[in-house]
Amino acid sequence: MISSLTADALIEQPVAAGALELRKARMSDIAPLLDLINGYAASGIMLPRTEFEISESIRDFSVVYSGGKLAGCGALHFYSPTVGEIRSLAVHESAKTHGVGRRMVEMLVAEACEYSLDAIFAFTYVPDFFRKMGFTEVERGALPLKAWKDCLRCPKFQACDEIAVVRVLEPDHWVAASQKWGMAVTSLEGTEPVLFPIVRQK
Repeated sequence: MISSLTADALIEQPVAAGALELRKARMSDIAPLLDLINGYAASGIMLPRTEFEISESIRDFSVVYSGGKLAGCGALHFYSPTVGEIRSLAVHESAKTHGVGRRMVEMLVAEACEYSLDAIFAFTYVPDFFRKMGFTEVERGALPLKAWKDCLRCPKFQACDEIAVVRVLEPDHWVAASQKWGMAVTSLEGTEPVLFPIVRQK
């Protein structure tokens, strides 16, 4: 479970220019990150994190501050030289509807592009939010690296209800890269390039 976002992440109200500060996380952000993530973990929405885990992965994290307080966070975790995951995406209750989730995802996508990743994926309860951000819903089985690395310690591993989404950043490179790293690919009907298998919309 990587995200605390709920349906209200799709609603945005105007925010004053310059009201949000987006940047890479620092060691001084560890305490507020733990408070935000573990607050949602207590409700079973996210996986709990320890101070050691956050310290070890602090370079993955980006943060959003508003009024000097942590409004949201997200992390870009690398799985291979070509694929990364957006994880630990959380928005403080007081900052929802202010576009924090959207701005964070935009920042993480830009970072993935800077590292020349071919694709990024996420697991979410709000696929509509990610569709608006250019992601496509896929079968969870198309992401074996995720399933066998991090999901094993999730209490919902045997009955996962999250939805996998992926955004291809470098279509020309994606086919070869996905095959090399053991990820299923298939052609989308009438379109190029080749992507993950699409989930039929209900």
